[in-house]
Amino acid sequence: MKRILIVNVNWLGDTLFATPLIRAVREKYPESYIAILTHPRCYGMLEGNPHINEIIIYDEKKEHKNLLRRFSIISHLRARNFDAAFILKKSFSRTLLLLFSKIPQRIGYGSGRAGFMLTKRVSSPCKPAHKVDYFLRLADAVGISAKNRNYEIAISREDMDEAENILKGTGLEGRKFIALNAGGNWNPKRWPVSNFAELGEEIINKLKMSVVLTGADKDMALAEDIAGLMKRKPYILCGKTNLKTLGAIFKKAICVVSNDSGPMHLAAAVKAPLVAIFGPTSPELTGPCGDGIRKVLHKDIGCKIPCYDLKCKDNRCIKAITVEDAMKAIAEILEMHRNMLREIH
Repeated sequence: MKRILIVNVNWLGDTLFATPLIRAVREKYPESYIAILTHPRCYGMLEGNPHINEIIIYDEKKEHKNLLRRFSIISHLRARNFDAAFILKKSFSRTLLLLFSKIPQRIGYGSGRAGFMLTKRVSSPCKPAHKVDYFLRLADAVGISAKNRNYEIAISREDMDEAENILKGTGLEGRKFIALNAGGNWNPKRWPVSNFAELGEEIINKLKMSVVLTGADKDMALAEDIAGLMKRKPYILCGKTNLKTLGAIFKKAICVVSNDSGPMHLAAAVKAPLVAIFGPTSPELTGPCGDGIRKVLHKDIGCKIPCYDLKCKDNRCIKAITVEDAMKAIAEILEMHRNMLREIH
């Protein structure tokens, strides 16, 4: 394989799940030209990745919705003369795109309507597998092995400096802080606002550390709700960071506490000490992966997991995790971190 295309998935966490495969392909074919076809929202996760030669933006729901734009992508891919493509998500439209782009080797999971358009049809795992392993199975099917399951994201010196400037501007310069990421792409995955507020109070009062609330612009109302329930106010960074500067801030944090979300996986990618809160989703399938100091909080309450009932009004699975559970996990994380520093010195 001399010119390789990897057709990425559309979400931030899944993009990080794909980085071990990207690294494995590069290690197997160090001189190859490797391009990634990805959604615009995932560009920041991949920008600067040393294993990628080109990132091709493809948004079939918006920018490339009409046929003329679709054919422009096909023309672009044909011009690149790819000899192999990995398609990470079962998709009829994207597999058809590869066929029209005349890429001779098309590797993907064979079940579903698109299977007949693949030249290498890989069988799905017999048992549900973590997404990292699910993607790596495609590489393994063509003789590419990978032992490194760490996520990968490039955080530059400039990103670290910008994060430092953000912290200075907020009044956090030189302070020890714990970052709380309360957002999530659907409500059942979110730990209650009151729990985050109580946890913030406990961190400030018992651990004598500052609390930072992270998120995008859309999470500002959520952060303000949490801050409104706290006597001693947290620092709100929602909307002040991009993906890379958020990763840099996580690297500076004493610990990150997060719902199952893209930022949670970002924290794992930069190896920040992490407490990950899981409710309806499965840590075995989409939990933080690779090296790092972390604790996963998840309780079996008898419900089927994973559960994708977006209209669930009960949310017992996420509510079963208490503030006491989270504080205990943070204490264990801090102790593990101290022990690690002792070993280094």
